[in-house]
Amino acid sequence: MSVVEQIKSVAREALGSLYPDATIPASAVTVNQTKPEFEGDYTLVLFPFLKILRQKPDAIGTAIGDYLKEHTDYVTNYSIVAGFLNLTISDKFWADFLQNNFVNTDYGTQSSTGKNVMVEYSSPNTNKPLHFGHLRNIFLGYAMSSVLEVTGNNVIKSNLINDRGIHICKSMIAWQKFANGATPESTGIKGDHFVGDYYVKFNDAFKQEVEDMVAKGAEKEVAEKEAPILLAAQEMLRKWEAGDEEIVSLWETMNGWVYDGFDVSYKRMGVDFNKMYYESDTYLLGKEVVQEGLDKNVFLQKEDGSIWIDLQDEGLDQKILQRKDGTSVYITQDIGTAIKKYEDCDLDTSIYVIGDEQNYHMQVLKLILQKLKHPCADGIYHLSYGMVELPTGKMKSREGTVVDADDMMDEMIAIAKQQTEEAGKTDGFTEEELKALYETIGLGALKFYLLRVDPKKKMIFDPKESIDLHGFTATFIQYAHARICSILRKEKIAQIPDAASFSNFNLATELTEAEKKLIVSLEQYPDVMQNAADDYNPSLLCNYTFQLAQHFNSFYDAHSISKAENDEKKQLRLMIIIMTAQVMRHAMGTLGISLPNKM
Repeated sequence: MSVVEQIKSVAREALGSLYPDATIPASAVTVNQTKPEFEGDYTLVLFPFLKILRQKPDAIGTAIGDYLKEHTDYVTNYSIVAGFLNLTISDKFWADFLQNNFVNTDYGTQSSTGKNVMVEYSSPNTNKPLHFGHLRNIFLGYAMSSVLEVTGNNVIKSNLINDRGIHICKSMIAWQKFANGATPESTGIKGDHFVGDYYVKFNDAFKQEVEDMVAKGAEKEVAEKEAPILLAAQEMLRKWEAGDEEIVSLWETMNGWVYDGFDVSYKRMGVDFNKMYYESDTYLLGKEVVQEGLDKNVFLQKEDGSIWIDLQDEGLDQKILQRKDGTSVYITQDIGTAIKKYEDCDLDTSIYVIGDEQNYHMQVLKLILQKLKHPCADGIYHLSYGMVELPTGKMKSREGTVVDADDMMDEMIAIAKQQTEEAGKTDGFTEEELKALYETIGLGALKFYLLRVDPKKKMIFDPKESIDLHGFTATFIQYAHARICSILRKEKIAQIPDAASFSNFNLATELTEAEKKLIVSLEQYPDVMQNAADDYNPSLLCNYTFQLAQHFNSFYDAHSISKAENDEKKQLRLMIIIMTAQVMRHAMGTLGISLPNKM
């Protein structure tokens, strides 16, 4: 139990003992860190008690403060300032905490909740490669999965592959028309990039056909619906859904090329999945559910044969679930997928990592499943995140202006290489070690920058800023960790030493401000991790770890370790930096970011 929870527990006990006739809800007991301008470590907020107890804050604060001093061995002093009870925690408490946890590699990992949670992320289309916009989704999904797992949940990482639909047929029809039998192997182009090139070619051909039709007198709106290449793609989709062997064979071949490319990219990113779902499977289940909903009058069928749901009573509109020609739409397959995921894994929570452009879509999906009274409905949670842009603006894949994820990773590694070489920090590394270091720095910078912003907010990604050694970056944290590892090497101490070598430690002097600040930060780590899980917000871990690195730098600037005043101080400071490095590794590892031992 953290010190905050301990204080809350004893404070609730104090209120019950001191004021037995009053009813004070547990939620009214709030404990925060004491503001730096006041004496103390933690502050109990007294305002929620004033109306209930009908006493002045000083009287209530004095009574609770005295109780805490008497009934704990860690509250040594208190002061009352304008409705706040500021508590001072003993140095012995912090020293004992440190000695008990400094070699605990599981510190921050919590016991099982018994809950099954699925996190769906990435969800690419098989008509193009992963692009830069996917990276925030992928890193957010992977980090959130890890945070939930560390906080005791049974996590299933899933990927829904959008492997069917008109967009897939567009790449297929373009390959038929323009490829002359070319393959990724014959061209030397990575499979997902190869197929994506034909999606762009489709769009170029479509634009040209529309222009030609308009030049011959057709209305632009008509031309955009009747361009021959679009009609061919629509016919291909109908044949695919009908099971045409030739079309299905081409679809399997081209999707296979894309999957091979995706696997290479995922491995490089350091992400993985426990389950893969394919819309080509789940859309059939979705169509069955739509028919069931129609039979139960949950849905309605219009005169042209299309099937809809009316959500006007919920303040929305009517949503199409199946086209008049019987083909499915996105929501159809999403209904099927939601049900299949729930049945496969007995889910308590199903988290969808999807951009905020799909807020309406996800709202409709949940409402449909609730109206169908399906048990999966209430566990659906949309982890909505803001779009990420480059300084040059938005990207459009159909116009070929998108930045590929592979290219962005290459660029980040190249920047890491350039900055390291310019700083003259390549001595003592082999070529292989340097290659690994550049990848660790480059990809770490990319992941951290995309995760450090609250998911709900839109953001602009600046490659050079993301790798600034002195900025709010992974590079700053990586350097602090490498600095600690260097100190430990010089002291000939392992990163995780034998705790017995510190068993005789006994705090004989007061903690300095820098020592205490770092220990307090370390003690708060499990709460930060839990908050990140509760809020579905990995950026809390980014902020915490960055501040931890700042506290370490301040501590190291203020104090020598090798030339400490005495053995006791040296042991104390070694335990502090050993635990600091361990917590950094745990936090950043949860985010999917590696920390080098030297830089």
